[in-house]
Amino acid sequence: KVGISAPPIKTKYGWLLLYHGVSKNHHTYRLGALLLDLDDPAIILARSSDPIFEPEEPYEKIGLVNDVVFPCGMVLKDDTLFIYYGGADMVVGVATIELNIILGALTRDIKK
Repeated sequence: KVGISAPPIKTKYGWLLLYHGVSKNHHTYRLGALLLDLDDPAIILARSSDPIFEPEEPYEKIGLVNDVVFPCGMVLKDDTLFIYYGGADMVVGVATIELNIILGALTRDIKK
């Protein structure tokens, strides 16, 4: 099961789109990233091979629904991406990551 988490952000490499996915066996919600073509966003240029964010803290692991980080929005300020998310359907949190870290991981395998 996969769903979009926030509107994409335009970068020089393409549209950065975050999405959530839930595992079949353990019902754990995690966050992944896609890089989409600027001119045709239907074209996926890159996808994170591993989750970029997953439940680790107690407030993300134990709650109304256990093992959930469910991103709902993101803001790029300077070079930092602020990801706003729900944890275990009980709390609201914000996680930060430098944009170049995500883009570096995604663009590593893109052939231009």
